[in-house]
Amino acid sequence: MPRETGFGEVGFCVTAGRGRMFEFFAKLKPSNGFTLIELLVVISIIGTLSGMVLVAMTDTRARARDARRVNDITQIRKALELYYAENAIYPNAIGWRSSNDAAAWQALVTPLAPYIALPKDPINAPSSGHAYTADVYTYSYYTGTGTYVPDASFTRHWYMLLARIEKPGSIVSPGVKCPNGTYNYSGTLTIGMVQK
Repeated sequence: MPRETGFGEVGFCVTAGRGRMFEFFAKLKPSNGFTLIELLVVISIIGTLSGMVLVAMTDTRARARDARRVNDITQIRKALELYYAENAIYPNAIGWRSSNDAAAWQALVTPLAPYIALPKDPINAPSSGHAYTADVYTYSYYTGTGTYVPDASFTRHWYMLLARIEKPGSIVSPGVKCPNGTYNYSGTLTIGMVQK
């Protein structure tokens, strides 16, 4: 009789032939797997969780871009003040100048080059609008006469910087205090200075 070597209670036979091997594999029950319902439940749970993470990430990214906008506008403001301290006048960029219009923005890039590499909005989508326009994410600069600064002698002695904010409730906009009132555009960070 051939000698059997095996393991466990099934007894796997090396030399006895197919009979014992068949018994071994017959006792192993194949797994039935998951039912269609179980798979659909798991897929829906994963989809819901990933959707929640995506929403949270979008909100976090928007807040990060807003923080960068505040920092950029602060740096541009410092560069403008350094320019004014040396020249007793702001750059000759009368009217609206926005970072999404390279030709118009150049009127600020050149004079402020010794003080700052002028940043652009993180989104800065090409558009014909300025930061006070809804859904136009750009940095805008304005100087000249207007509703709150009617006197032409103020031209180039005051300015206003704007950045459209994605989460307006998260940032307080101080506005620009002018002789006849305060400029403060809704949904933006509006800052500036009046020197006269």
